[in-house]
Amino acid sequence: MKRRAAAFAALVLVTCAGLTSRAADETRARPDAVASVQDALAADLDRLFADPALARALVGIRIESLTSGRLLYERNGQKLVVPASNMKLLTMSVAAEKLGWDYTFETRLEAAGRIQNGVLTGDLIVTGTGDPSIVAQDLGPAALFGEWASALRAAGVRRVDGRILGDDHAFDDEGLGAGWAWDYLTAGYAAPSGALSYNENVVVARIAPGAVAGEPGRVELAPPGSGLEIVNEVETGPAGSPVSLELGRLPGSSRLTVRGRIPAGRDVVSRTTTVEHPTRFFVEGLRLALAEHGIVVSGGAWDLDDVEVAPAAPRQAIARRQSLPLSYLAGYFMKVSQNFYGEMFLKALGRSTGRPGSAAAGRQVVRDTLASWGVPPDAFVMNDGSGLSRYDYVTADTIVTILKHVWNDPRLRGPFLATLPVGAHDGTLETRMRGTILDGRVQAKTGTISNMRALSGYLETKSGERIVFSIIANHFTAANADIDAVVEKALVRVADR
Repeated sequence: MKRRAAAFAALVLVTCAGLTSRAADETRARPDAVASVQDALAADLDRLFADPALARALVGIRIESLTSGRLLYERNGQKLVVPASNMKLLTMSVAAEKLGWDYTFETRLEAAGRIQNGVLTGDLIVTGTGDPSIVAQDLGPAALFGEWASALRAAGVRRVDGRILGDDHAFDDEGLGAGWAWDYLTAGYAAPSGALSYNENVVVARIAPGAVAGEPGRVELAPPGSGLEIVNEVETGPAGSPVSLELGRLPGSSRLTVRGRIPAGRDVVSRTTTVEHPTRFFVEGLRLALAEHGIVVSGGAWDLDDVEVAPAAPRQAIARRQSLPLSYLAGYFMKVSQNFYGEMFLKALGRSTGRPGSAAAGRQVVRDTLASWGVPPDAFVMNDGSGLSRYDYVTADTIVTILKHVWNDPRLRGPFLATLPVGAHDGTLETRMRGTILDGRVQAKTGTISNMRALSGYLETKSGERIVFSIIANHFTAANADIDAVVEKALVRVADR
């Protein structure tokens, strides 16, 4: 019996030794197998990124597995490149961290003066804190303005013997981002920021042809109150001829020149353009809307900074507008890549420190926050919140570090991922990646300015592995579609694991 037990024990030891030996062999072999797979992936990606479309480009790339933590591919990952709208990843992640997903903007309407017999003898004061979401309705006044007219009537006001004053002191008066080019400042994507902003600080120019070729075209701006003076140089062209229109306005000027040709019989053509004075646009739009509701303001609408006589004190609250939370606003910001929101969020970050909101104060909050996440101070250069500036630089490594931090923080991950465009489904990726393995597997932020293209975000492989990546190409002369094709082929190769 003792001999049988001893023999059994010896057999167990031999078997365990064999299992241990085989496990050790497998453990030693597994890294080689993994290395072989990664080498094959790297070789394939090297071939893809050697495409002639990128021959003269600088491409920064970092691709990691969130599942295993392995670095799968890297190329120029530590080189500073211009990120375009990938800068929004920095703005959004820090805004979520420092402001919180429940953060809201408040806009107040107050009366300064006496209300008696239906007349406010004094001023109406509108105070903004940077709400980017107060917009016009169907090219007419904002629904908010009608609500405020009702609130004034409820407070007994039928007439204002005074002014409407816009208080925009929550933000500084530097509406344009550093590094923005003068030649696109009239474009709707380059709208100025301001604590009191209306309709994203843009108007729509509606351009129509005359009755016959040779006649002047017609130009109208909506919503009303922009303060822009139209210089109409539009000519009606022959029926069937191409549309050729451009809008121009010098910085600091309110003269908007619309020139070009529109063919006879053509439907109205719309172009968006920026306003010069956001605060005045807001209060003038409100004044016109109140007049439509029968409430006349005798003293006009002004920026509080432009008046010599200050409003009386104390003030009586008339109405208050609370924006939707940051989590909701963030979806619009990131899905459609709305530059204006990026500048407003950056200044809101600056204001969170207790100072008036400025891009400089916001950038400091971003720098301090990213340093706490492990991003070196020399790994990015931030000048605006949207990425419109060509003074912006960032490394692919920095983008991946930020995306990994967000992924690993349960407070940030869910709402942040929900803001990102989904390949072949929505936002700026709606028309891309269709008919490929990437359909529905990619959540990523795009970026585009001239000779620059970026895509950074998350990818799920066909085996369920989670990937984080950043691919930023600068200095190419090929078509954007050619660059996109290379990037998407690379992601297909990564996804097919």
